[in-house]
Amino acid sequence: MEGLLGNERLKQSLSAAFAADRLSHSWLITGPVGSGKHTLARILAAAMQCTEGKRRPCGTCLACRKVFDGVHPDVITVDDPEKKTVTVEQIRRARTDLYIRPNEGRRKIYVIPRANDMNASAQNALLKVMEEPPEYGAFLLLSDSPEKLLPTIRSRCVCLQMSPLEEKEALPALSRAFPGKDRAALHGAWQRSGGWYGQALDLLKAGQGLAPQTLRFADCFTRRDRLGLTELLVPMERWKRDQLIPVLQQWIELLSEALRLRSGLPAGSDAALELSRRRTGGELVTAVQRLKRAVELLQSNVGVGAVCGALQIWLDIGG
Repeated sequence: MEGLLGNERLKQSLSAAFAADRLSHSWLITGPVGSGKHTLARILAAAMQCTEGKRRPCGTCLACRKVFDGVHPDVITVDDPEKKTVTVEQIRRARTDLYIRPNEGRRKIYVIPRANDMNASAQNALLKVMEEPPEYGAFLLLSDSPEKLLPTIRSRCVCLQMSPLEEKEALPALSRAFPGKDRAALHGAWQRSGGWYGQALDLLKAGQGLAPQTLRFADCFTRRDRLGLTELLVPMERWKRDQLIPVLQQWIELLSEALRLRSGLPAGSDAALELSRRRTGGELVTAVQRLKRAVELLQSNVGVGAVCGALQIWLDIGG
């Protein structure tokens, strides 16, 4: 289980299942962006293909190396990033392919990284094959909104819920990834990410623990720059939903931090400090509420363009 940080209880349970060769045909891995879903999916796929008898996944046999390198012919990703949804045609192609025996592996594994983006027809098509798959078939469904999946699909899966990292787990790993960052910056990124390691990495990559769009949003909102906010949001209309949601969540956290500062808590980032000085508590609360509504709409499959357009109106920054 190397490579997956934290989640100790989950790893212990899976290690016992691997050792006893009790591997399900269908797994549902849930958690937000940056929670480690893709890492766990690779570990599960490697465990199912591993040719080492004592410890799975061993990480050293040819099958494991191919899975971790992303080149195993019997680990198939069902997705088209250019499409907003996972279509019934994609699921039907996978279903047809499933009945062709594996090329070289013990299993034929289908990874659906955007399972919650399957439309109703696609989910029903998948359900048919999940009910009676061939003995070598397996499915790995990844989702940040598992409630969007049919109850009958969820009931046929072993559900694996990712957990955020504790500070003692996250900070050493972040320090190894960013040896030049001081502890305050690492702690700030961990805190703003809600404990999700992938999101913390993205924050640190963006600099000072804040994405560039967040820094610009803070500047526009602080200065009541209506035109600047519009110029920020218009290009974001072309983003994908899973790109936009973490950024809006970061805006929410920044404004919430500014509110905490107004309540007398210790200062955090310079951006939050400036927001707390120049915007009223009521303005900050309203903006947080409207950003949360925007995230809810995105999670309900409302179009990115529509949400960004609404935010240009909702975020009444005055001036």
